[in-house]
Amino acid sequence: MPMMTKHRHAIWPAAIAAGMALAALAVRAGQAQGPITPTPGTQVQQPPSGAIRVRVALVSAPVAVIGPKGEPILDLQQKQFHIFDDGVEQTIGSFELGGEELSAVLVFETSSRVAPVLPAVQKAAIIFTQTIVGSSGEAAVLGYDNNVNHLLPFSTDNDKIEKTIAELKTGDSGARLYDALASAVSMLRERPSQKRRAIVVVGEASDTGSGEKLGRVLRDAQLSNVAIYSVGLSTVSAGLRAPAAQAGPAPATPPGTFGGPSFPGQVQTPTSQAQYGSNVDLLGVAEWAVRNVTAVVKDRPLEVAAVGTGGTFQSAVRDSKIETAIDAIGGDINSQYVLSYRPTGDKPGYHHISVTVDRGGVKVRTRPGYFLEAK
Repeated sequence: MPMMTKHRHAIWPAAIAAGMALAALAVRAGQAQGPITPTPGTQVQQPPSGAIRVRVALVSAPVAVIGPKGEPILDLQQKQFHIFDDGVEQTIGSFELGGEELSAVLVFETSSRVAPVLPAVQKAAIIFTQTIVGSSGEAAVLGYDNNVNHLLPFSTDNDKIEKTIAELKTGDSGARLYDALASAVSMLRERPSQKRRAIVVVGEASDTGSGEKLGRVLRDAQLSNVAIYSVGLSTVSAGLRAPAAQAGPAPATPPGTFGGPSFPGQVQTPTSQAQYGSNVDLLGVAEWAVRNVTAVVKDRPLEVAAVGTGGTFQSAVRDSKIETAIDAIGGDINSQYVLSYRPTGDKPGYHHISVTVDRGGVKVRTRPGYFLEAK
């Protein structure tokens, strides 16, 4: 990998009015500061519904540049990139190629519905640390069923991370996916601003019982510069592995997933939808959800979350593909350029982000944008 000049700047949120700051202090007065560290297996409290939403001061955009054979392009220089905010080119303030340390929250569905495939997830524990966390990153671990359980606070000890994943316990039949993602975003918001922030969620493409909506989760993730990566577990696959007395008839299509088989190990991009036999505009759905934070996203939430934040979605229809999917996510995280800029405009509403590079024959993927609430 060629040496690259790094311009590192601290990322500070915009100033909050004094009254709002006092309100925030009042809300937090009875709460522990920083990441929550309850006893493993206990429920994590949900973020207060009146939490203050800060405005963006610096936008960080992960950018993947893919060559004609699907290979990552890793030799581009800062001068070859152009980033636009609502069509207006911005000045790139910092430029990295997988150089900043990573803060990740690893989120696992532990409901009884995925119990038959949970051993395959546990077996892949070392893949999470080797390909995603690496030697310099840190990770926390969450599990979710009808509760959101904080299993491990942020740690740089890969042995502890692997042990926590290997000892995941099956819970009840609930799946509060959106609440788990909201907790993960909240945790990452408190990490040092110079770190790259990512969520890797492994579970079904469905949610039951969450108080949060996906649109609010995506809006907060975008403002906090958090990328969401997802591995979709197959309910059909789990059902076929379950004992006959427990499994029952397998549904033709899992709730919230596509009807036909996907391409295991294939990176999900906006242009790959035809491969899944669907014309769903995931980027459009993600933007719609962010604009309408109280609306319900019924279909393919894991894919929408990934596309809406600049991450990728991987489908794991067989046990053997879980490790392949995790490895692909790790490769993507560590081969991305990260461009940061201070927006020249701060009008309320949705801001579209686009990136181009001065090289022909390549595909560029980044986060689609972010939403600024009115003051």
